[in-house]
Amino acid sequence: MKDLMHPTRVVPAAFLAAIFLGTMLLMLPFSTSGGEGADFITALFTATSAVCVTGLITVDTPVYWSAFGQVIIMLLFQFGGLGIMTAATLLGLVAGRQLSLSGRAIALTEHGHLNRSEAGSLMKLVFIVSIAIEAVVALLLWLRWWIGYGMGAGEAAWHGIFHSISAFNNAGFSTFSDSLMSWQGDGLILGPVMAAIVIGGIGFPVLHELWTRRKTEMRRRQWSLHSRITLSVTLALTVSGTVLLLAAEWNNPETLGGMSFADGLLNALFHSVTMRTAGFNAVDVGAFADQTLAINYLFMMIGGGSAGTAGGLKVTTFALLGFVVWSEIRGHAETTIFSRRVGSQVVRQALSVVLIAIALVGLVTLLVSWIEPDIEFRFILFETISAFATVGLSTGITADLSIPSQLLLIVLMFVGRVGTITFATALALNTRATKFRYPEEQPIVG
Repeated sequence: MKDLMHPTRVVPAAFLAAIFLGTMLLMLPFSTSGGEGADFITALFTATSAVCVTGLITVDTPVYWSAFGQVIIMLLFQFGGLGIMTAATLLGLVAGRQLSLSGRAIALTEHGHLNRSEAGSLMKLVFIVSIAIEAVVALLLWLRWWIGYGMGAGEAAWHGIFHSISAFNNAGFSTFSDSLMSWQGDGLILGPVMAAIVIGGIGFPVLHELWTRRKTEMRRRQWSLHSRITLSVTLALTVSGTVLLLAAEWNNPETLGGMSFADGLLNALFHSVTMRTAGFNAVDVGAFADQTLAINYLFMMIGGGSAGTAGGLKVTTFALLGFVVWSEIRGHAETTIFSRRVGSQVVRQALSVVLIAIALVGLVTLLVSWIEPDIEFRFILFETISAFATVGLSTGITADLSIPSQLLLIVLMFVGRVGTITFATALALNTRATKFRYPEEQPIVG
């Protein structure tokens, strides 16, 4: 029983249970608009995509699913969007365990700074921030769709609630068949959605530090390394992504080419935010130029902040490896970031996670390309990275994939959401000092 309650088993088990329950509910007759119930693969794919807050779909959400089915999907990505760290902490508290094992391990792996006494504050913050942000964004979207576009009050409220929860949890599901393409020129819709994505995806350790800095004694403290990396790299990625997208798509008449500068800037900024984790699209992703797809490959893999609702390898991992390379170029024996030394154990964990992620995405991409010879490789690569990084953007090939390919994406979504952090946590927990050292040699590199 003790082994079963190990955090590296509890978290995947909880997500698998949610996926199983969601699949069963989506197969009920009244979950679909036609009243016949979804087939097993469609229900499983949708439930996995929702729980893993990915957003990839094989059927049109507002057309195929009934109101009941859409509510189930919304509840599933609300659960999944709370994040691995908060889920692990909550399960550990419910099981009566001390936080020193699960909470400390997750915090270590995610480069957080929470301690045992802050567990209650964390859980309180999670629910307060989630409910508050979702409520504010839902209200703004409701008013815009109701007053600005003349929708019925009830219909506008439903769209507002669904999109606010989907955005905060970085899920990417939409109650519109074209996602947010119909509102690509409206900053009063894209703006609140972007804000919810950033706040949800920046990570709860950062939000926790921002929250506690209201206190006088916290204002005098130096920012933690994790928060400094997350905030600075997130800003840099958002700005650079916007500039790159503007440059790559400015002359593409099917995306940004036909827009005014203001609308083009708005949509480039929106896609820069959403392509790293959220999965909403206000322009046609399938019409992107090859260089834009390549930009998306990189930014999707990087993802968002640790211990939040975002996916990907996380900005801290990306930044850490960048500083490792920079330290090596300068000939420094140790990796330093913002005048802080980073332990070799954390560097090894980051390298292990990145290499395994690249290998897994590469393997699944090759398998899917072999199964689907009629689909262009660049679109398959986009789909597999989107699934692993739990982004949810698609060039439009998801529904055309065969069942074996869809099953591979299901595995990839689950591993991308749960597997990487579970593996990293296992590495943190299994670290032990050896009582001997082997003779050292220097193999040739390069």
